[in-house]
Amino acid sequence: MRTAIYPGSFDPFTNGHLDLVHRAAKLFDHVIVAVAKSEGKGPLFSLDERLALIRQSIQGEPNVTADAFDGLLVNYVDQQEGQAVIRGLRAVSDFEFEFQMALMNRKLNERVETIFMMPKDTYTFLSSRIVKEIARLGGDVSAFVPSHVGVALREKLGPIAPKSS
Repeated sequence: MRTAIYPGSFDPFTNGHLDLVHRAAKLFDHVIVAVAKSEGKGPLFSLDERLALIRQSIQGEPNVTADAFDGLLVNYVDQQEGQAVIRGLRAVSDFEFEFQMALMNRKLNERVETIFMMPKDTYTFLSSRIVKEIARLGGDVSAFVPSHVGVALREKLGPIAPKSS
């Protein structure tokens, strides 16, 4: 069975992430959306919340599961008997960092391949950071995240009243 690991902090899980999951699910027998603990990043959502949001998002994909990991990605890939790591590239600016990470992962475990996938053009500008900022400022994020993620963002951040001049 060909297994791919799609790692990330997914804080929050966006439609761009979901797009890559759908496309990777067509290429691999099993795709694991692997949520990095990433406490150092100070995530908005807890690890359990991120996992729950992702699991709800991937319900329609029979060969996709969500899991959490802590530590080296290559060790997690080995534990899951994975063959590849999926990484999304939105723009040229993503490439340098992702290329360095892929080379380091190859150095740590030459058996693990990294596959770069580009999202649909409608998602090339999308990032979790930008979605959180829009939500914090009271903007509508419904076009950028699954509906239940939008609800969770509103619940987490609360309503934001417009500033009066």
